[in-house]
Amino acid sequence: MLTENLALATRAQRGPRETEDRFQSVRVSLLGRYMLADRREFPCQVIEMSPGDACVIAPVVGIEGEKVVAYLDHLGRVEGRILALIDGGFRMDLIASPRKRDKMAAQLTWLANKDLLDLPEDRRHERVVPDIRHSSILLEDGRRYNCKITDISLGGAAVEMDVRPAIGTPVTLGRMRARVVRHFPDGIAVEFASVQEMLTVVQQNLRIN
Repeated sequence: MLTENLALATRAQRGPRETEDRFQSVRVSLLGRYMLADRREFPCQVIEMSPGDACVIAPVVGIEGEKVVAYLDHLGRVEGRILALIDGGFRMDLIASPRKRDKMAAQLTWLANKDLLDLPEDRRHERVVPDIRHSSILLEDGRRYNCKITDISLGGAAVEMDVRPAIGTPVTLGRMRARVVRHFPDGIAVEFASVQEMLTVVQQNLRIN
């Protein structure tokens, strides 16, 4: 079903073109950071992606064949090598196990359908009240705020706190990278940079120390 959804979303946006490695690409808009072989880091945006490759808009493009490690919203860590230079960036292949490719295909399916159909925030994951309620939110500039967790899921959390960073702001909740996706009267909702596999892992990472 996920593979069918990915194919349908792809055809609706771009027509039935397949990449050279037999994975279908979809148009996305994923922000993140990437590191070149010399360990320099830069911000980036992925505009098209499949479980086998990605088109990256980047300020520094590197050279063909160079190793790249990227950390992307929703998907987490990906790595590969630069296949070709494009206008404003590069196209890279993605080195991943079959299991990780399947997981990536599912995530890309949801992202493509969300953009195509204007779906609301992802509610596929069960939301529960965590055993650990108190944690902290760390902003990129070093400011840290105490917070109270209202509920959690594999993909995000609702948090009570005194300040409300702008939607889209990168934050760290406990030890998990996330971004602000919604405001509430008494707090915010955050979406984790990568979907967690078990709620026990989410709860463990809510700890500050």
